[in-house]
Amino acid sequence: MRNEFVGFTIISLLTVGLLHYFVWPNAIWSLIILIPLLLLGWYDMLQSKHAIMRNFPILGRGRYMMEELRPAIYQYFIESETNGAPINRIHRSIVYQRAKKERSTTPFGTQLGVYDEGYEWMNHSIGALDAHDMSQHPRVTIGNSACTQPYSCSIYNVSAMSFGSLSSAAIEALNGGAKIGAFAHNTGEGGISPYHDKFGGDLIYQIGTGYFGCRTPDGNFDADLFIQRTKADNVKMIELKLSQGAKPGHGGILPAKKNTPEIAKIRNVEPGVSVLSPPFHKAFSTPIGLLELLAKMRKLSGGKPVGFKFCVGKKSEFIAICKAMIKTGISPDFIAVDGGEGGTGAAPLEFSNSVGMPYKEGLAFVHDCLVGFDLRDEIKIIAAGKIITGFHIFQAMALGADACYSARAMMLALGCIQALECNKNNCPTGVATQDKELVAGLDVGDKKKRVASFHEETVKSFVELMAASGISKLSQIDRRQISRRITMKEVRRYDEIYQPMKKGCLLNEASVPESWKLFYNEASAEQFAPLVLDNI
Repeated sequence: MRNEFVGFTIISLLTVGLLHYFVWPNAIWSLIILIPLLLLGWYDMLQSKHAIMRNFPILGRGRYMMEELRPAIYQYFIESETNGAPINRIHRSIVYQRAKKERSTTPFGTQLGVYDEGYEWMNHSIGALDAHDMSQHPRVTIGNSACTQPYSCSIYNVSAMSFGSLSSAAIEALNGGAKIGAFAHNTGEGGISPYHDKFGGDLIYQIGTGYFGCRTPDGNFDADLFIQRTKADNVKMIELKLSQGAKPGHGGILPAKKNTPEIAKIRNVEPGVSVLSPPFHKAFSTPIGLLELLAKMRKLSGGKPVGFKFCVGKKSEFIAICKAMIKTGISPDFIAVDGGEGGTGAAPLEFSNSVGMPYKEGLAFVHDCLVGFDLRDEIKIIAAGKIITGFHIFQAMALGADACYSARAMMLALGCIQALECNKNNCPTGVATQDKELVAGLDVGDKKKRVASFHEETVKSFVELMAASGISKLSQIDRRQISRRITMKEVRRYDEIYQPMKKGCLLNEASVPESWKLFYNEASAEQFAPLVLDNI
């Protein structure tokens, strides 16, 4: 092909010359297009980085162009309603429709394979209730006996997304929507920015391993800065992030070029330098230390609810935390359980695909563990993991959640088109970018209303599902309400798949279920690492 291109170059130039001389004097102007193409071809042929372009000058570039266009071509011309990833078209469409308050019904029946393995459905009741007679915005009170400022929380809230990962306009729109709809907005671990404060929506202040916003110069927890951050009326709860579902057990670096004076001020770091978020916390190293830090945060915040967020990894580590709760008498007000299917703007492939327990298994495990230690009444659970529809909320509550978080659904309500450009700083909708020209395209006044509408319509759909089940209270939702197809011939309810735990059975070693004994015996309140057992 390279020899052919050399020949093509010679023939093209000769042809233009002959046409110009004998037939068409203006043919010389075609060189304006021809010469740049020939020069590009010669460059491709002589460079050494890309073999396909070297062997197929000019034409080889088509391969890279098609790779760039592939996601868009797939999404718009090939993808079906159900096979899109990470969020399929059915769910993307329902978010857009509810955000815009357009028709959200579906014609001609379900497109899901109801006989496919893994298909799940809700068990309705002949004695259904009238949804119009029920509260259209059910709430749950978060705050145990040690909390003096409990928070009445919506069952559906904005999950953790930091300013920096999202644009300033996106953060403003999310908080404006939270204010309109009276639901909570998690700040993400990047700290509380002015954009979080603009509309006064309720905030859940998340603190990660970098302690941004309440950080000493050497990267430790700063109590004085924490007091300043949490005394604001719009800060309703504090969430300590142990891990996230998208990249559990992985730290991060804020590169120097992204550490602008604005970001540095928000995070209490020195501008223009790289800042490390380690994969572990410096403020504690044991389960007891974790609980003592949470108790300290609750006291410093004036008694606001405190909790921690994590993706379940080693089961023995969470059992160790529960054992520490029993030993110290200290318990968080809430625990946020993230799933391994969680999303982020950028994560290492192996962590995103292959690390962390999926949210259903993680949520069921955490709920059962708290029940087994007789701690469940003191601690609320918030679930996260692609929770987009009212049915997803119902599923989460059946497994043990009291409330839910959503990140990607809220981004879609802002106008995200799942372009999969979050890690490149060129998000075309201005949601996940810091490019000022792209951010300017996101109209905060319009998008905050869409976020609020999406929340309202989704919670309304959840209430309608409750009514269809003959359920009038959140506390009545349990694992008997959901069924899953195991095979073509076998169906099981959630209470058969995730067998309920007997209350208090983990308080006495003699009553620990057989399937829990290994993890239970590995767990110690004095350390996170599993104990080494003699019989292993």
